[in-house]
Amino acid sequence: MNIGSKSKKRVVLPSRPEPPSVEQILEDINRAAPDDPVFSILEQTGPDSRPAEGDLESRFQQCRRYLELNERLQEARGRLLQQREELRAAGEQLDKVVAEVKGQTL
Repeated sequence: MNIGSKSKKRVVLPSRPEPPSVEQILEDINRAAPDDPVFSILEQTGPDSRPAEGDLESRFQQCRRYLELNERLQEARGRLLQQREELRAAGEQLDKVVAEVKGQTL
């Protein structure tokens, strides 16, 4: 009996916003303060610095692992919500039975 498959619902995501135009990007750059974190990062790394090939692979694997764990968490969340609902229903049923027993004369 696979209870989890019945509760999977397809999530409808909103459409993505349009990317900013070149003019908007340039305006943002020109408005940025000199102590903006983006500029300080560029100073630390240098304009031509690129991560090593092994570092790229490591980051890629880290991203994949994150996405896998996130998916597992979402699945676990769904299972927990379903189990919570089942427990709530069982609690209501138990309350009814207790009320019936209390109502009976022994």
